[in-house]
Amino acid sequence: MQKSYDQVFENNKKWVSDNLAKDENFFQHLAKGQSPEFLYIGCADSRVPANEIMGLEPGDVFVHRNIANMVVNTDMNAQSVIQYAVEHLEVKHVVVCGHYNCGGVKAAMGNSSLGLLDGWLREIRDVYRLHSTTLNAIEDEHERYNKLIELNVMEQCFNVMKTEFVQKSYAQKKFPQVHGWVYDLANGELIDLNFDFDSALKKIQEVYDITK
Repeated sequence: MQKSYDQVFENNKKWVSDNLAKDENFFQHLAKGQSPEFLYIGCADSRVPANEIMGLEPGDVFVHRNIANMVVNTDMNAQSVIQYAVEHLEVKHVVVCGHYNCGGVKAAMGNSSLGLLDGWLREIRDVYRLHSTTLNAIEDEHERYNKLIELNVMEQCFNVMKTEFVQKSYAQKKFPQVHGWVYDLANGELIDLNFDFDSALKKIQEVYDITK
C-alpha cells in the first residue's frame, strides 16, 4: 500500500520533468490563470480521465465529477461549479459526459438498498420513470442499460440549461452551448449524442425561463 502511495510522487516528478522538457515556462504559464473553453461534467469513475479522453492539456477544461454525472438543483457543489465556469471563466461549451458500464446507473436499475446512495440514485430512477415507455420496450437488458445511460446524459443537459447562470449568459452572449456525450470504455471513443440545443432552449423558455 505504501509503495503505490510513494509511486504517485515519483510519477509527479517525471510528469514535471517531461513538461519542462517540452516547455521550460509550462508551469509559469499555468500559474498565471486559466481560461478554459470547456466545462466538463462527468462521472467520478476512475477509468474516465476528462483531459485525456478529450486530448486537452491542463488549463483547457474545467472539470466537475460525481457519481453518474448528475446535475441536481439542490447540489450546491455542482451549481457553484456551473456558476463559476459560466460567469467568471466564461466557458463556451458545457459538456455532460456519461459512460457505458456506469456503476451508478446500473445500481439505479436495481432494487437493493444502498444507504446514503439511495437519495442520489433516485435522481436516475426519475430519469427512468420519465422515459419508462421507451426503456421498457427494450427487451435486451444491456441495451436498456446503455439507453438509460444516454437518456440520463440528455436529462442532465436539460438540468444545466435550467440554471439561471446558463440562461442569462446565453441570452446576453450567445454562449455557452450545452452538449451531451457518452464515453465508450470498450474502445476509448467519445460519442456525441447530438443534444439539440436550439430545440431544448425553446422547451426551457416555455417553462423554466428565468432570464428576466
